[in-house]
Amino acid sequence: MTFNLPPVTVPWRCLIVLALLFVSPALADAQDVEANKAIARRFYEDVWFAPRTDSVAALVAPEYVVHDIGGLKGVREPAGQQQSIADFFWQNGTMDGRVDFQIAEGDMVATRWQWEYAPRTWWMKASMLGGRQSIPVINVFRIQDGKIVEIWNHRHDIDIGFRANVLQAKGFLAGVLFSGLVLAGGRWWRRRSIS
Repeated sequence: MTFNLPPVTVPWRCLIVLALLFVSPALADAQDVEANKAIARRFYEDVWFAPRTDSVAALVAPEYVVHDIGGLKGVREPAGQQQSIADFFWQNGTMDGRVDFQIAEGDMVATRWQWEYAPRTWWMKASMLGGRQSIPVINVFRIQDGKIVEIWNHRHDIDIGFRANVLQAKGFLAGVLFSGLVLAGGRWWRRRSIS
């Protein structure tokens, strides 16, 4: 038995409305992702690649959450802290850099960038082993309402500057201590053998 159903005709306007309902959220998300990437890129270009640190107020929420080295895990800071950090480096040297690439999804933007720093003060030169240093950095920003509200900071500065000096000094001191123990042990052993 066959049923002869009348053909269903859907007005073309309905098809367009349905298509827009399904496609427009995807387009809006793509636009948001691109806007978020632009905010992150502007943060580097204005604050770290050029001395326009007053841009922080337009890019970072009045209070943001930072995840950084040491005890800075999930700590709330005022936006001015980002400006203070950048101002410190600008006052003691020159900075430049480049964005290598960005990956974004939803409200998150990951940026791999190179930070170039040339210290001017003797103590910054001493702590960073002299001249211009290039440090690869990966930051992940969470962006809401056009502002950075959370920052995860991942620097690869372990092999340069102050941290390397400290690690080398610790290794040197450990070597000196070990050598001292070997010498003291050898002297003790000789004295024990002689007696």
